[in-house]
Amino acid sequence: MKQFTNVNDIENIHDLINEALLIKRNPYAFSELGKNKTLGLIFLNASLRTRLSTQKAAMNLGMHVMVMNIDKEGWALEMEDGAIMNGSTVEHVKDAAAVVGQYCDIIGIRCFPSLKNKEEDYSENVLLKFMTYCKVPVVSLESATLHPLQSFADVITIKENWKKVEKPKVVLTWAPHVKSLPQAVANSFAEWLCKVDADFVITHPKGYELSRKFTKGAKIIYNQEEALEDADFVYVKNWSCYTDYGKMIPQEKDWMLTNEKLKITNEAKVMHCLPVRRNVELSDEVLDGKKSLVLEQANNRLYAAQTILKKIIEFNFLPFGED
Repeated sequence: MKQFTNVNDIENIHDLINEALLIKRNPYAFSELGKNKTLGLIFLNASLRTRLSTQKAAMNLGMHVMVMNIDKEGWALEMEDGAIMNGSTVEHVKDAAAVVGQYCDIIGIRCFPSLKNKEEDYSENVLLKFMTYCKVPVVSLESATLHPLQSFADVITIKENWKKVEKPKVVLTWAPHVKSLPQAVANSFAEWLCKVDADFVITHPKGYELSRKFTKGAKIIYNQEEALEDADFVYVKNWSCYTDYGKMIPQEKDWMLTNEKLKITNEAKVMHCLPVRRNVELSDEVLDGKKSLVLEQANNRLYAAQTILKKIIEFNFLPFGED
């Protein structure tokens, strides 16, 4: 694996899931693999699970780790090529990324969309600029449109909790929120679920359709109750509008998931990437109940990150990509 920015960087998703489960059983089996290698974690936005899980994953592989919250600790970055920098920006991304690439063997970068300009956000300008100028392998810790490490942890969690032969019914349901959120987690989860053996359904109010680029193969149902029927897994997530970009459409119907709504499912397990607005997106009774997988998902963030870093080290730094 040369780099990791989306599911298409993976050769075989099922093999990768199985490898992650093996690493989970023995997380220190490759503790010398990353010896004398440095992972740089660059955050343009806040993080808890992504930062800590990726940092620990690198440490489990014997890597050194450097972390910088560049939005708070670094200079204001200029992203436009050819810019006359006589305003508020102090350092161009081509210089900053190149310098970080000199210090680090692999870079993880996290950036969010502005939710103001769809074309600019969906061009993945920030991520691609870092990838262009740093000259080392890059891991997306979430970008303007996707969160592949989260989705990898999600499919690991589903695999662990599905022991039957037939494919599970997995429902991604929109949830209310107090502010506009990116589509990245929903886009990414849809992209990954469309590539695994599952009956995948997305339910949301009209107007909250995701980009078809990420949802091809999914069934779209606007009635939450209809979508939840016989579900085996329910993934709860808010996102803002894609068409009317970044906007929130007021809803008369209550879309928050409760135990009452789960009665028509097939004893469905409930998932959420965290952080979660309790009793807005999900009720306490669901989050703290026996059907909740949210802490398992968070735990699997470690093994998702460790598997990805292992594959990148093996491809880029071992002779002939040998493991």
